[in-house]
Amino acid sequence: MRIDMNSDLGEHFGAWRMGDDAAMLDIVTSANIACGFHAGDPLSIRETVSAAAERGVVIGAHVAYPDLVGFGRRPMNVTSPELEADVMYQIGALDGLARSCGSSVAYVKPHGALYNTIAHDERQAAAVIAAMRAFNPEIALMCLAGTPIVEQARAAGLTVVTEAFADRGYEPDGRLVSRREEGAVLHDAAEVAARMVRLVTEGVIEARDGSTVTLQADSICVHGDSPGALEMARAVRGALDEAGVVLRSFAGAER
Repeated sequence: MRIDMNSDLGEHFGAWRMGDDAAMLDIVTSANIACGFHAGDPLSIRETVSAAAERGVVIGAHVAYPDLVGFGRRPMNVTSPELEADVMYQIGALDGLARSCGSSVAYVKPHGALYNTIAHDERQAAAVIAAMRAFNPEIALMCLAGTPIVEQARAAGLTVVTEAFADRGYEPDGRLVSRREEGAVLHDAAEVAARMVRLVTEGVIEARDGSTVTLQADSICVHGDSPGALEMARAVRGALDEAGVVLRSFAGAER
């Protein structure tokens, strides 16, 4: 049994700091690094990229809608050409910084509202896929397990990394509970860790109504910006280690 573990990092902006990237990079195997559209300034992004490269953590472009004020969590009905250009721009910027540190972008994981929209919106998903194929068809797309974009991206020839969220609630149909509703974010580290062990060993996760959702996940996301994020990440990693699960990036070596 093996699984990748990722976190959203590089989301600082000037004097405003979000999470502890260095500590999280000692836990995870892949890093979704902000590209400046929802968070992140060039210096802080480069610092996070450099820290990831030093640790052998695989780097992913955490692309988003251009929404600094809303932290990328507000849906946008952008045109396909605009979205394609925005995504290409963000991948290119992060890849340039990564290459200056001896690494490169190995995958793309959309952020926030863009992530949730393309899971089911075929048109916007196609724009993101087109941007990736134009930039480098060898990079992978990380997306929500069990949603239509998985097959859409595979049909377009992309490698897909399916993802489950450690600290997010699930609806019975496999969607994430909206952040506007109670139960969207889970805070009990021990409970979250047990959920992730069950996901990896049994292939199921409990929905908020108590039913079970079958999920095939290649990666687990632990958010770096939530309260107690490090405690939760360590609890998840520790529980997986204890269960005999190998933590290994889909594009790198065991850590």
